[in-house]
Formats: sequence, C-alpha cells, structure tokens
Amino acid sequence: MGYVSAVPVPQPRAAAAAASAADSSRRSLAVALLLGAVGATVVLLSSGRIWAEGRAAVGGGTLPLNAEGSDVTGVPTALAIVGLAALVAVFAVRRAGRLLVAALLALSGAGAALASFLGASDGAALDEKAARTTGDTAATVDALTHTAWPYVAVAGSLLILLAGLLALRYGKQWPAMSGRYERDGTPRPRKAAVVDPDRPEDLWKALDRGEDPTGEA
Repeated sequence: MGYVSAVPVPQPRAAAAAASAADSSRRSLAVALLLGAVGATVVLLSSGRIWAEGRAAVGGGTLPLNAEGSDVTGVPTALAIVGLAALVAVFAVRRAGRLLVAALLALSGAGAALASFLGASDGAALDEKAARTTGDTAATVDALTHTAWPYVAVAGSLLILLAGLLALRYGKQWPAMSGRYERDGTPRPRKAAVVDPDRPEDLWKALDRGEDPTGEA
C-alpha cells in the first residue's frame, strides 16, 4: 500500500511582507509631504496676521496699535522656510545625509513651535511700536491683548515636526531622486552628418568639420 505525502504549498510570505513594507513607505511619504507642506504654509500665513493689540497714550487720548507675527518674531517664518527646503532635500540625499536632513526638518518644526508659543505672550513689539509712533522712548502699551494666531502658528509648526519625525522613522525606505538626468561630464558622441557626394556644399561643410567626405560610413 503506497503512501502519499502531502507537501504544504509555501505561502508567499516574503512577497506579502515586501508589498506591505512598500505600502507603508508610500503612505508615510505621502503623509510627511502633506504635513510638511501644510504646516509650513500655516506658519507663513499666520506670521502675517495680527498677534497682539493694544493702546498707547498720545496727548489727551489713546492710539490703537497692533503687531503682526513678523513684528513679534521672525523665527517661525525663517524656520518654516528651512523646513520646506529640508523636506525637498530629503529626496536628494541618501543614507546618513537623509537622516541629517530629516533631523533638521524636525528641529525646524520644534524651534518654530517654541518661538510661536513664546510670542503668544510677548508685549515688547507693541511697546517698541508705541515708542516709534509717539516719539516717547518710555511709552508703553495699555490694554494689551493677544489673538489666537500665535497658537495657529504653533499648530503649523507641530505639523512640520511630525513630518520630520516621519522622515527620521521611515526616510530610509523612501525613494531617492533619480540620477539618470545627472550629467557626469562625459562628452556625448556627435552624430555624423550625412554627406551627399553629388552636392558640393555638403563636401565643403564636411571638410570644414574635419571629416573625410570620401570615406565610407
């Protein structure tokens, strides 16, 4: 009596794992790009909005004053631009360079968030504006209030930070910029022009190029 051994069919676990890793890489890449771009845009827009309002005493009355985010601090705007540059540079570098750029992206978001948070309670910008407006260096602002825009900048900065953390975690799996368009300095062969022996002008042009018009191709 013969015996038939049942051999289990191997499951394509390696292929499934590779496909899952590729999907995870694509998702993390898309999320990082979205977070970085949206975060930088939010920071740049909110920095141009009014962060603080108040009144300065002028003669017998008061003068309303306000300060935009760029008047309070220029750090969030500068770091948002650095973050955008780092987000693009992530795809132009590999290995250790990618980790360094990803770290720069995360630090840009963290620094912009801290600067925006500190600017949410800053009154020095309005005091300086009151001194310039009234001509009194000792002038200060009364009834100082702050808007919600600094906290919007904080939120945008945290998005940049998250993009940097994703780049640190999954950046090594992301594709790099293709090098097929990069020129290595090697001269490209020039296609020889077709010389018609029955056309004298073609013969003279070939001689001018240093070619032998009588030679066989």
